[in-house]
Amino acid sequence: MTKRKILFGALAVFTCYLFYLLYLFVISPKTNLQSIYLIPDDAVFVMESDRPVASWSKISESRAWQHLKNNTYFAELTENIQQVDTIFNSKRTLFEFFDDRSLFISIHTISKKDYGIFYVLDLKRIAKLKLLKTYLDTLLDEGYVLSKRNYHEHEILEVYDRSSKETMYLAFIKNQLIASFTHSLVEASIDQHQEPVLGRDHNFIEINQQVGYENLFRLYVNYSQFNSYYYQFTDTPTDWVDAMGNNFLFSGFSFDMDAQSTLTANGFTNIDYKNENYLEALQRSGKAKRTIPSIAPKSTALYLSYGFDSFSEFYQNFMTVQKANNSAEFRGYEAGIKKVEKFLNINVQDNFVSWVGDEIAILQIKSSLSNKENDLALVLKTNDVDQAKENLDVLLRQIRKKTPVKFKAVSYKGHEIHFLSIKGFFKMVLGSRFKEFDKPYFTIIGAYVVFSDSPNTIKTIINGYQDGSTLATDPDFLSFDRRLEKETSLHAYANTPLLYDTFYTMADKATKSSLRQNKDFIICFPQVGFQLTPEDDLFRSRLVVGYEDVAQVKKKYVAEKPEATVSKTGGANEITETVFNLPPIYPNDLTAKVFVSNYGNGNIRFKVDLKNGRKHGRYSAYHPNGKKKITGRFKEDQQVGTWRYFDEEGNQMLKKKF
Repeated sequence: MTKRKILFGALAVFTCYLFYLLYLFVISPKTNLQSIYLIPDDAVFVMESDRPVASWSKISESRAWQHLKNNTYFAELTENIQQVDTIFNSKRTLFEFFDDRSLFISIHTISKKDYGIFYVLDLKRIAKLKLLKTYLDTLLDEGYVLSKRNYHEHEILEVYDRSSKETMYLAFIKNQLIASFTHSLVEASIDQHQEPVLGRDHNFIEINQQVGYENLFRLYVNYSQFNSYYYQFTDTPTDWVDAMGNNFLFSGFSFDMDAQSTLTANGFTNIDYKNENYLEALQRSGKAKRTIPSIAPKSTALYLSYGFDSFSEFYQNFMTVQKANNSAEFRGYEAGIKKVEKFLNINVQDNFVSWVGDEIAILQIKSSLSNKENDLALVLKTNDVDQAKENLDVLLRQIRKKTPVKFKAVSYKGHEIHFLSIKGFFKMVLGSRFKEFDKPYFTIIGAYVVFSDSPNTIKTIINGYQDGSTLATDPDFLSFDRRLEKETSLHAYANTPLLYDTFYTMADKATKSSLRQNKDFIICFPQVGFQLTPEDDLFRSRLVVGYEDVAQVKKKYVAEKPEATVSKTGGANEITETVFNLPPIYPNDLTAKVFVSNYGNGNIRFKVDLKNGRKHGRYSAYHPNGKKKITGRFKEDQQVGTWRYFDEEGNQMLKKKF
């Protein structure tokens, strides 16, 4: 009888417990809190996944992550994630239990030189079980110490790792578990959960509603915080970073990764219409197919393309937006245009805007002709190349009449290179994005007009075009480009290994050291593409990042230094007439009267007189010790008269008459 009472008593207790669970998980009112409400509003990046375990497993097993985790930054990120896994998921069954619950990871700037990572895990109704906090003790071994403290009526659990001497801070807020190795982020989350900022920002909500949920994970970018995060890593001001912080609001992307570790992201971006005239004008002006790769050389490190239904329409929209957003600035802009028109007796609309087609682009090129730090070109597609040539001739004639510049065109491989000496012309007509092209040279290649402040950059483009060595003939570029939309308003393509070399030449000593240490973790993503396409009041966005094994990247893109060769016709000290076979020169200013090249010690290597960019007049070369080495004369780029060679003591050793 006693056993039966015990059995019925146990059944009654178990039944009550079942009803308790039924009430908790089915009947009781839902008081769930959205995860995004708990993320502090100074988040720079927010990553979200509905299946965090499966997503992390796919990322961590990829070739790209296996390579990246050898890098200090990503090793730290991996260690942080693994520490979370250790604390919450010591058993595989428990690890899988959490996989149908959304996880948010956000990155925050916590000081001028440091960032913090914040985690939010949606426990759903399981959070109502009081045993959950207690069960945390059973997950921890003797390597951890658990302590508790109260903060604004919420209990914060502190898990101290004896080996790493780091502390993870955790708290339960309704159905959410929040965690971070930075205590101030957990406290900021508790402070704002009643009145969330980021999660109730209309601009964020606009992007959040557009991003899909079917892929690996979602990533949101908060551009108002981007500057402070970026400048943790450098003290050098960067125009494009400042422009992003001022002009963009939020981006949201839904990411996926294929078997080759290529990341593809689709999403949306909104802009600050109060600050961004250019993008607003683009948003109103349609899109276009990209064709400039047909003349862009394979050595293009960065290709930034603007596309529209027509440039004339874009130009009018640009004027309208400027006038509406900043009438005072617009009046100054308009006055500048009228001043140029009056001085040169031209009409900007008729003589320039009318012949530009549906795409303009900026190219940054790794030049094979010079070591110039910033080889930039502006390429304008024409809608009528004959009309373009006719109107450019008008501009040149007016410049000759009104200015002292009497530059004659220089022919290079059948292309005439002209000089457009109107200071700041493109900045006035196209906006501050084009201020780099101050007093450019230009030539016509096919249906395109190419401008650059360096004639050597134009020569590089001509060489690639004539040799058939362009992006449009590069299998790697074409394969990557197929992953992107064919028609866009804004398109950016980066060849990372080439861009690395260009950036390296511009960096200071400390940055160069950091770049060298991390080179293999940068160039392993050899191609990156980003696009904006107008859709309603937003920009539909697409990002593609390709991965390739470093050894293959170096084989394709990293040039090997040629081995030194020794003449087989004579001894090491033999001097022959080959000393007068001078290499070509590449002056950056074709209007200069003299071109000078120096040794690393500052001494003159050689100097030569110029006429319209060609060697014309005296030529003198020097030994590193400053003693004269070669003397002679040029006429119209050809050696003439008697040339002499001297040894390092100043003794004449050889002469030759041309």
